[in-house]
Amino acid sequence: MSFLKEIARRRTFGIISHPDAGKTTLTEKLLLFGGAIQEAGAVKNNKIKKGATSDFMEIERQRGISVATSVLAFIYKDKKINILDTPGHKDFAEDTFRTLTAVDSVIVVIDVAKGVEPQTEKLVEVCRMRSIPMLVFINKLDREGKDAFDLLDEVEQKLGLRVTPMSFPIGMGYDFKGIYNIWEKKLNLFSGDKKQTVSEGVEFDDLSNPELDKIVGTKAADTLREEVELISEVYPDFNQEEYLKGELQPVFFGSALNNFGVKELLDAFIEIAPSPQPKKAEERLVDSKEQKMSGFVFKIHANMDPKHRDRLAFIKIVSGVFKRNSPYLHVRNGKKVKFSSPNAFFAEKKEIVDESFPGDIVGIHDTGSFKIGDTLTEGEELNFRGIPSFSPEHFRYVNNADPMKSKQLYKGLDQLMDEGVAQLFILEMNGRRVVGTVGALQFEVIQYRLEHEYGAKCTYENLSVHKACWVEPTDPKNEEFKEFKRVKQRYLAKDKQGQLVFLADSAFTMQMTQSKYPTVKLHTTSEFKK
Repeated sequence: MSFLKEIARRRTFGIISHPDAGKTTLTEKLLLFGGAIQEAGAVKNNKIKKGATSDFMEIERQRGISVATSVLAFIYKDKKINILDTPGHKDFAEDTFRTLTAVDSVIVVIDVAKGVEPQTEKLVEVCRMRSIPMLVFINKLDREGKDAFDLLDEVEQKLGLRVTPMSFPIGMGYDFKGIYNIWEKKLNLFSGDKKQTVSEGVEFDDLSNPELDKIVGTKAADTLREEVELISEVYPDFNQEEYLKGELQPVFFGSALNNFGVKELLDAFIEIAPSPQPKKAEERLVDSKEQKMSGFVFKIHANMDPKHRDRLAFIKIVSGVFKRNSPYLHVRNGKKVKFSSPNAFFAEKKEIVDESFPGDIVGIHDTGSFKIGDTLTEGEELNFRGIPSFSPEHFRYVNNADPMKSKQLYKGLDQLMDEGVAQLFILEMNGRRVVGTVGALQFEVIQYRLEHEYGAKCTYENLSVHKACWVEPTDPKNEEFKEFKRVKQRYLAKDKQGQLVFLADSAFTMQMTQSKYPTVKLHTTSEFKK
């Protein structure tokens, strides 16, 4: 198959939502359609002790939430689909923001009863900023929830999207009869018992056909006719160009747990969603159809297999063909590197691959030479941007609880920070280590992983910091800068990249400092290249 055909058949997307809207369940059901797994381990179902295919960390199993982004791929109707299932929990938002740099489109999952929730708003805002095409899936229709039109309004108002329904529910909760697929003009009836398997739809071109009354009952049939007519008057028709530019968002309804409406979503998705897109590097725009290989690390995961203390760097291929055993330039280090066993992820199996194409995600074994944001090329100096560090929200001192294990503690902390689990700051004055996280739950994850993966124990001590502000490099001879460093030395630290950071204890302090030292520029994200 030619290179261009390989690119055209790839779809790489992320699934985002508020925790518990059913993201992981939807991922599982998509895998079920791709034939990648035979039975979906319903996440909430305790009879199936397996847990969800895509949640592999012990903490995730205990709490029933996804902590790390998992990467899964399958083939469906000759399309190669790469899914990045992201954590919905706000404590792990950074992992999700970074993952969004590696996707070409996004599916937003919304719970029918809860509607649009805060975490969804935040994530959609990031997608809007980058004009990522979005598709909305309104989930859990087998439960009582909000009216479908009210939900569409809420999505438009709260998320600032312009929607067009591609399917519509017939009833909801106890009265849930099924879904009318506007996109394919098909009726799908809900039987409610086929959780693990796949059901077929009935072709239904003409809603005025009296057959409809026989199938769903006169009342439901009349309501559906009115609603579909209303949709055609109120909402714009689907336009693929607008969708690809991020200006129009198709909406699907369904129930992932009952495997309902998922096939419609997938069928439409592979037809309309974009194949791998060009990506902006600092130097230039890189087109996916270029022959020369380029890719970037958007995630690092240590110890995926507890038996082998391995570390995998996940690389999104942007252009060209990534070949096993070929030398590539690691741009930041300026060294050539070869990979003898690059992994692709097929459902929960890892396979060694000989070549990967744009859009694919490759896992490569990393001995510690990669950081998030690193670029690999065939020799060109490229740096892909858009992988920022945000200022953490919570800060704590890390203390070593077992003096015999300090080497393991520092190594563990270093590796977890490379993964982007949290950020490490080392105080200039006394060299104490401070960990900053987006959410408090991450401190637990760090403690747990240090003990179970590195055999090191740590305790925390509170530290009142409001925000970490990166200090834009200025001339060290600048008198104002010298004064700033002298007065604020107790609050200055270095991050892992050696950049100077000012740990401000309140918003007021940030304002005062900025007005007192106007030439010292402070930023709450680490990537301040304008």
